[in-house]
Amino acid sequence: MTERVGPKPGPTSRLRAAYGAASWHLALVTVVIVLAGWVALRLADEATFGRMLLWFVGAVVAHDLVLFPVYASIDRVLRAAARGRVALLNHVRVPALGTALLFLVYSPGILRWGETTHEAATGQTQRPYLLRWLALSGALFLLSALTYALRRRGQSSGQRSESA
Repeated sequence: MTERVGPKPGPTSRLRAAYGAASWHLALVTVVIVLAGWVALRLADEATFGRMLLWFVGAVVAHDLVLFPVYASIDRVLRAAARGRVALLNHVRVPALGTALLFLVYSPGILRWGETTHEAATGQTQRPYLLRWLALSGALFLLSALTYALRRRGQSSGQRSESA
């Protein structure tokens, strides 16, 4: 039988091996979960809690059952297409995530949900939301494509100077 040489692993190293991250990460995640639970309990007394819970459950179901398989498939195709080149993947991911986040935040305005309430509260219609979202999304993809083109150009000129 061989005996183990060196000091015994301490509790923090055993926790890191079992949990997969540092102990401060576990403490932070625990605090955030407790805080989220406290907020949920405070909101449970609100009249709109049922709506918020329905929206949250709907978002989780829509993400996990619909959106995740879609963007995981797109990600797999992009990874296969980007082999050996400047990372095309992140030049598609970043503007797509920005577009999705903007849609998520402004979806009631983009889809014109509660249009009469919005107009009564602000005196303005929700018509500009869709065009502004499309313009911002286009700008994100255009900026990303420009950045990708500049990186590819720099990569190809760097290869030419090495071969000279």
